Amino acid sequence: MLTRDSSGSPALMNRTALLLAALMFAASVGAIVARPATQAPGVQQAISLETMIPRQFGEWREEPQRYAQVVNPQAQELLDKLYSEILARVYVNDSGYRIMLSLAYGSDQRGTLRAHKPEVCYPAQGFVVRRNEAGLLATTYGDIPVRRLFATMGLRQEPVTYWFTVGDRAVQGSTHRRIVELGFGLTGRIPDGMVFRISSLDSDSSRAYRLQEQFANQLLQAVSPAERKRLSGLGDS
Repeated sequence: MLTRDSSGSPALMNRTALLLAALMFAASVGAIVARPATQAPGVQQAISLETMIPRQFGEWREEPQRYAQVVNPQAQELLDKLYSEILARVYVNDSGYRIMLSLAYGSDQRGTLRAHKPEVCYPAQGFVVRRNEAGLLATTYGDIPVRRLFATMGLRQEPVTYWFTVGDRAVQGSTHRRIVELGFGLTGRIPDGMVFRISSLDSDSSRAYRLQEQFANQLLQAVSPAERKRLSGLGDS
């Protein structure tokens, strides 16, 4: 039985499904005619997250990690397969508030190499995801489509904000990401991608999301326009 949701009519849903099916069919034909052989624009230039991300910007400065990060061996093996660059840092402001930054870059985001979602990775590490909501993170350069999670493990409460990029575009949701990837495939280019994640240990999720937005804004202001595009899909205002 066809169901109707609040976003539109069955006819609209059918048109959306047909459009996606048409794009997938076109991509399959394009894959035969012209197999992706080149990287997306700018990918030929090596990326170094370590040098791209400043250790101090705005109100934030890097804090040496006081505790070794415990990583499940299977998770680490998967990370090594999925990503060519990984960066994890902890930043603190003058008030002593800490934000954990995690970036993972993959030069090939096709098939099984697509970036994994935090709402999948967190439960795999023993967390319970209490909330998972789509949202927009407002910046000086435009809005970034993000997801906000609230994950817990025992007494640990961790609000999370994250987004994906494919090529030089921020994407939200599997359908949007797939459409962007298909666009690259039709032009014979291999899409790279990144997951940008920030989180805090904070029981007050509203405060955490507000400070995470401030953190992201000040970071994007501190990097070059080309680096900002790679990190968020946003250009100059």
